[in-house]
This record gives sequence, structure tokens and C-alpha cells, in this order.
Amino acid sequence: MRVTGLQLTLPDPTHTPLRGGATLNWGVLAPGVIADAWVTTLHANTDQRVVAVGSRSAERAAAFAASHGIESSYGDYEGAVTDPAVDVVYVAAPHTEHHRLALLAIRAGKHVLIEKPIAVSVAEASEIVDAARAARVFAMEAMWSRFLPQTTIIARLLEDGVLGRVRHVEADFGARFDFDPEGRAFNPALGGGALLDLGVYSSWFTQFALGEPTSIVARGSLASTGVDEQATVLTEHAGGALGIASSSMVADTPTTAMVVGERLRLVVDRPFCAPGGFRVVDADGNDVRWDDPSYLRWRDGLCYQATAVAAHVAAGRTEAPEHPLEASLAVMRVLEESRRQLGAA
Repeated sequence: MRVTGLQLTLPDPTHTPLRGGATLNWGVLAPGVIADAWVTTLHANTDQRVVAVGSRSAERAAAFAASHGIESSYGDYEGAVTDPAVDVVYVAAPHTEHHRLALLAIRAGKHVLIEKPIAVSVAEASEIVDAARAARVFAMEAMWSRFLPQTTIIARLLEDGVLGRVRHVEADFGARFDFDPEGRAFNPALGGGALLDLGVYSSWFTQFALGEPTSIVARGSLASTGVDEQATVLTEHAGGALGIASSSMVADTPTTAMVVGERLRLVVDRPFCAPGGFRVVDADGNDVRWDDPSYLRWRDGLCYQATAVAAHVAAGRTEAPEHPLEASLAVMRVLEESRRQLGAA
């Protein structure tokens, strides 16, 4: 930590330790790119273990299992969710499959971690929430950014009012995608669009800092396939605070986040959703900086959420207090309304 004219002592992070705590046996559904990154960091950096993988392709499941040292592979999803060795299921499929596969796991009596967004509509998300609560299993959207060490510090600063009354929050996530009308990003049948793919991070951050909005205004543009290729969502919150959440699939943006209080400003490094650092700045430009001391960067940070899930399950919880199901529903309401205003497919 570097201290200049701003005298501020930052709290220690309170994330769940990556090793030495509760463990679960995981099953993975849909062995794609994100599942590969998730399993890689899970096995490398935690005591959690993946014991089964399910895919529509038996060959693909077997290859994934062999590459990660996973004991069992299945050429369907049912096999993985009913495997008696599996405690919890990680749903890593495209957005449009989240609802079906989450319900499949829940009906099998398994705890479930669902890649973001939790679903593609409020109605689907609500069904997942209701089913998990009725079955009394743990369920959570995989908003990994909430469980990073830096985010636990930021949460404490906000809780303690260190920045003063928060008036303005910004978050953006933009990455240029090659246009492919049949690919996941631009295909409406696969839940394509910037808001569902990247805007979920930005909208989560503004609500993390400000709570659920009282009004929503969305502006953006559509790709030729009808999905939103870029969007900026302006939200108003209690007390008149404003949030700006931007997302783009046609431009590389800074991918930073900022919380502005009446006393101090907090700026999260690029990319704000991954392990890194942040600084707290006063009106004169004096700052206090925090940098993640670990070697974990970018998708390495996916593992923090898994150890948190294990700790919560061991404690008998069915939701994560850091990111409860209501928080996922609140973000989904913003994404759905924004897509409606844009006329996105």
C-alpha cells in the first residue's frame, strides 16, 4: 500500500481462503472455454475437485475429463447431475441453456453454480430461484468478481461510508468480437448480445455499489442479427445517485469501474471484474493504492467463488450473502428492461 497526502488505512480482504477450508466434489456441465478455465484454476489453486463432466458429446466429455484428470465423463447432462459422487454442479453452457440445466441439477438434489447471466429472462431466473428454494439446495449465479479479495475490501469501504455519500458509479466492459451470425455472441438463438454477455458485469457493479435502481434508461445499437452490439444503461438509485453501465462487442473499452463519493473516489484497475488493484483518490489527487499480492490474474480468479460456495454449503446456507439470488434477479431485471428499450432480439 502506498500512502501520500491521503491518510487512509484500508481493511484487509475477507475472501474465503483458497485452501484449507471446506471442500466439495463438483460436476461440470458443458465443457467449453469457460469450463476449461474454471477447472484449470480450481485444480491448480484450491482443494476443490471436479469428479464428473457432462456434455452432449461423449467424445468431448471424455477428452475434457482426460485433460483435467476428472474421474467420470458422460455423453449427456443427466449422468453428471445424478452421479452420486457429485455434490454440486457448475453450469457452464451458453446462456440459453442455463435455465434448463440449472433446473436439471436442482431436481437431482444437487447444489448449483450457474454461469452468468443466471438466465436470459426474469421469468427463467425466477423459476431457478423458486426451484432452488423449494428444494433447499444452494444456488448461486457465478458472479466471480464479487468474491475477489479486492471486492471484499471495496464492499467494506462502502459499508463503512469511507467514500462519503456515493453519488455516481460507472462500469464498462467492451471487447471487440469478430462478427459471426451463427456464433454465440451475435446469434439471438444462443442468447447473444453485449448486455447478456458483458453488460451483466457492468450492471452488477453499479448495483453492488448503489443497490437496485428506481429508473432505467438504455441507449445503444443493434447488430444485423438483431442482438444489441453495444449499450449504455443509465440508472437512478435511492437518494438520486446515478449509475452508468456500458457494454460493447464492437469496441475495446477501458473496462474499468469507478465509485464516486462526496469525500473520495475509488477507481478499480482494468479489468475491474478480475483480480488486480484499485486506488482511493481525494479531491487533490492524493491516493491510497491496493494491489492483489497473489499471482492470480484474469480467469485465475474464477476459483474464489468455488471456495466461497463450499464454505457456505458447509455452513448450511442455501444462498451466498455476498451475492444472494435476489441480487441476480435485480440485475436480470435491468438487463431485460434495457434489452426491451433497445428492441434487442
